[in-house]
Amino acid sequence: MIHEDTARQLRAAGLRWQPASGDTFAIDRPGMEGERFTVSDMTIEPHHFDTGTILGFNGTTEWALDSLAVEDALWIPREDQLRELLGGTFRHLARTPDGYRVTVLLEGQERYFEEPEADAAYAQALLSLIGAAVS
Repeated sequence: MIHEDTARQLRAAGLRWQPASGDTFAIDRPGMEGERFTVSDMTIEPHHFDTGTILGFNGTTEWALDSLAVEDALWIPREDQLRELLGGTFRHLARTPDGYRVTVLLEGQERYFEEPEADAAYAQALLSLIGAAVS
C-alpha cells in the first residue's frame, strides 16, 4: 500500500475520491498517522448528500466518532485502483532487480517509473499522468 505522503501528493495533484466499499483511507489529522480504515457497508459507509460525502462510522464502539467529512479522509488507493486510473496509458509492469517498473505512454513516448513496490511505481506514473493532463 502506498505511503500517506504519496496519497497526499495524488490528492494535491487533483485526484478525487468517490468512496466505495473496500477502499482504504486514513484520517488526515495529527496523531492519526499510520492508522488505516476500510470502507465497508457494515462499519464505515459513505453517505452522499448535496453538500458532500460523509463517511459514517456505524456501530464502532471503540470510536467517539460518528462521521467524517470525506475532505478529512485521505484515500490510499490500492495497486489495482492505481493501474485502472492509468487507463489506456498503461503498457506494462515488470519486475526489476530492485523492485518494479511501470511503463506508460505519455505524450506519445514510453515513460518508465521504478520503485521498490509496484503500487509506488503505479502512483508515480499516475502523478506524472495527472501533471501531463494539467499542463
